[in-house]
Parts: sequence; structure tokens; C-alpha cells
Amino acid sequence: MSIFIAGHKGMVGQAVVRIGKTKNKNVHSQNRSDLDLTNQGAVTRYLKSTNTGTVILAAAKVGGIYANMSQKVKFLTENLAIQNSVILAARDAGVTKLIFLGSSCIYPKNATQPILEDSLLTGPLEVTNDAYALAKISGVKLCDYIREDTGLDYFSLMPTNLYGPGDNFDPQESHVPAALMRRIHEAKMENQSTVTIWGTGSPMREFMHVDDLADAIWFAEGNPPKENVINVGFGSEISIRDFAQKMCQIVGYGGELEFDTSKPDGTPRKLLNSEKLFGMGWRPKISLESGLESTYSWFLENLELRAVRGYVK
Repeated sequence: MSIFIAGHKGMVGQAVVRIGKTKNKNVHSQNRSDLDLTNQGAVTRYLKSTNTGTVILAAAKVGGIYANMSQKVKFLTENLAIQNSVILAARDAGVTKLIFLGSSCIYPKNATQPILEDSLLTGPLEVTNDAYALAKISGVKLCDYIREDTGLDYFSLMPTNLYGPGDNFDPQESHVPAALMRRIHEAKMENQSTVTIWGTGSPMREFMHVDDLADAIWFAEGNPPKENVINVGFGSEISIRDFAQKMCQIVGYGGELEFDTSKPDGTPRKLLNSEKLFGMGWRPKISLESGLESTYSWFLENLELRAVRGYVK
């Protein structure tokens, strides 16, 4: 049976398709103009017509702190609309396996570190991304309930912070890695003496290359977990300050970093406990240094081709 990738144009969806083809997976997808993922009836009919046995739900409205804070209604409603439609359509079409991609931001702001899967719903969320987190939590619970009702393999993977080819480099929409890569690259090209970073630089973050996530998704597709929620992390963390300095080295920028402490830091620390997945036999393979180097090479190549998403000057 075939495998439907919902959200194949995003960074994660592109990686899932790319890695899936190397594994000879029978994948298919649809452009938004051909299939509205919020139209449950249309999605049901499409899944039935394509004999789909597995759905990988990577479609979502995503963004960094600024986007999450300024578009809370959109982040909540658009993600709920996509999730509810695709998950329920999959159930109605007889799809036996669905992998829902959540986010590490679903966990409480002050969760014990490293964060275990059972930390979910044990405390208040980080206010800078609570709308997105609430939508993702709803998707997790919907998969839980369908699994309880039907016994189908509907489960959720919780990725850590991602970077890699196909990322969104829009200054208002991007996450930390893409935002810093663009800002530091432009500072280098324009001979700027300083680069301003939001916050204090002290928050600790875990970063993983998107191809590692895609590999983990395909691993889970072939080895469905017994648990409803599984963390997918890199296993180590780095401060935003040290991450920015590493980015400067990779880009070749010799200026200074300035930290705008009037801007929010977000969650102080966010390291996933991924021992459940590691215990199943999967581990990330791409180091932070090599991953950032290859991503910057991709960025430069696609910048010349005017093919970097969100890069408009």
C-alpha cells in the first residue's frame, strides 16, 4: 500500500520524501491547489483512491517566536483545521497507520530536564508559543483516542528543534537556526561590525538536522512504537550564544554578537529525553558541525538560484 506525505513542500516534508526515496518507499503527495488538507471529505476520497496504508502528517503552520506571538489565532486555528481533517479522513478511509508530527514545545515551560514524554500536560506552557503547542497537543490526543477506540497504529513523534535544507528564512517566520544563518550571512556580506540576537543568549536548545528526523520517521514507520508519544531528539544541547558563535565560524563572519535583552528568551531549557526511541535502535547520525556546514552550502547554492524559501530583500 502507498504512503501519503501531507505537507511535502515544507522542510520536514521535503526531507521525508527525500529520505523515503532512498529507502524505496512508495510515497505520494498533493499540492495545495489539488488537495485542500482542511477539506476532510476530499482528503478521505483521495486516500481511498490511492490505496493509502500510511499517512505521515508533516503539514503545519510553523514559525519562530515572533510569528508565534503575533499570530496566535492563525497558529491555533490553522493547525487544528489541518490536523483534524487529515487524521479523521485517514481513519474514515481505513488508513491503518498514521504518524503525527508534534513539537517539543508541547511540554510545560518548566518541565524537568531532559523532558520525558509523560511530562505532557503537567504544567503551564511557554506563553510565546502556547497557541501552536495547544494545537499540537490536540493532535496528539486525537491520535491517542483513535488508537484507543480502533487499535490502529496512530501515534505521535515529538521532534526537537530542527534545521536543514528547505527551511524558511523569512525574518518574521523563521526559527532560530535559519534566522541566525540569514542574519549572520547578511552581516558578513554587508561588512557589518555587529549582529543583534534576540534575548540573553542563555537559553539552552537541542538542534537536530531534518534528515535525521526523516530517518527517525521512517524507522518508526517500520517499527511502530507501543507508546502513543515518542520523543525524537539529538541527545545534547547548546546555548543560543554558543550556537550563534558556531554559526559565525561556519559562515566566516568575524564581527561581534550583541544580545537584545528586551526581547524574550522563550523556554529557558528544552532538552528531550529520547531514550525510548534510542532503546528501539535508532540514533541520529549527523553532527551539529557537519549539519550546519552542509546547510550553509545548500543556502548559498539556492541563494544564487533565488530558491531559498522566505528570502526576499
